Amino acid sequence: MKARASEKKKQEVAKLTQLIKSEPIIGIIDLTNLPSAQFQKIKHKLRKNLNVRVTKKALIKLALEKAKEDKKGLEKLEKYLENCMPAVLLTKEDAFKVSSLLAKNKSSSAAKPGQIAPKDIMIPEGPTAFAPGPIIGELGQAGIKASIEDGKVVIKEAATIVKKGEEISQKQSDMLSKFGIEPMEIGLNVVAIYQDGDIFEADILAVDEKEYLNMIKTAAAEALNLAVYSAYPTKETIEILLQKAERESLALESKVPEAAVKEEPKTEEPPEEEPQAEPPKEEAPKEEEKPVEEPKVEQPVEETPKVEEPKEEKKPEEVPAKDNTQDSKTEVGTTQNNPAEYTDETAKKAQDLINKLKDQETGG
Repeated sequence: MKARASEKKKQEVAKLTQLIKSEPIIGIIDLTNLPSAQFQKIKHKLRKNLNVRVTKKALIKLALEKAKEDKKGLEKLEKYLENCMPAVLLTKEDAFKVSSLLAKNKSSSAAKPGQIAPKDIMIPEGPTAFAPGPIIGELGQAGIKASIEDGKVVIKEAATIVKKGEEISQKQSDMLSKFGIEPMEIGLNVVAIYQDGDIFEADILAVDEKEYLNMIKTAAAEALNLAVYSAYPTKETIEILLQKAERESLALESKVPEAAVKEEPKTEEPPEEEPQAEPPKEEAPKEEEKPVEEPKVEQPVEETPKVEEPKEEKKPEEVPAKDNTQDSKTEVGTTQNNPAEYTDETAKKAQDLINKLKDQETGG
């Protein structure tokens, strides 16, 4: 009997190892508290997209160890076999898509004593359908603030009954059932999925599609705003940039006249101050120089140098002039006797004699 049992186990390990090597996506799922009928229904519904293999933990570990030679990092899945009722999930679909498919095929159920809370379980704030009675004492023992309004029990503040990861007690289970809260989800719970050498845990894979789409929309809007404000031309921003440029140009044109009016007095003030300070300095010396120059021109004394100028030129001629005074006189006489012989040279000599006579008269 032992030999037969070991042979079956070997065959199971060999088959599971082959499946793990052939499929790119390997996952560990938890079947705890999942009814068999519910499991078979989900498995049949998703058989086209994934394959679920249920076997013992020890055999799954052996298969992972044998397959890790072909897939690096696969041995990291072994630690996720603890604290759950594991099954192996095999698929070609993306890890996030698989997690979304499994989440959509879950159904809620009431919490039972001994179960582990998958999330924080809370009693919401607001009115209830309970009439005043023992329920008020039970709520007080659970740490829930309540009061009576219009003959009904009202929860004043929302309160957490069980935190995530804690075991649900009998009292907590009864309280949740009274309020109609079904915190437990029946379905295939993903623990971790291996893909391309990486391990994705359930917290990472549990992505709200609506929230994710909103994040993408927000990122796209912020990227568009950044491209517009940085004037980065693209197919999506060119029309907006042209409209923005037109609006800004019109706004600038409307502000130009006002700016010009404000700047006019500023430009006129400095040129008015500069000429007022400079002209008095230049005009003052001009007025003083004019009266000084005018008397110098009117003085008769200045006429003497005009007369002296010929003296300086004629000093070398004075020596021959003394000797030829009589000749000059005779020449004058001859000119009178012979007017036909009067020339330019004789005219100059005559003028010289006249100038000499004037000098003698002024000197006497």
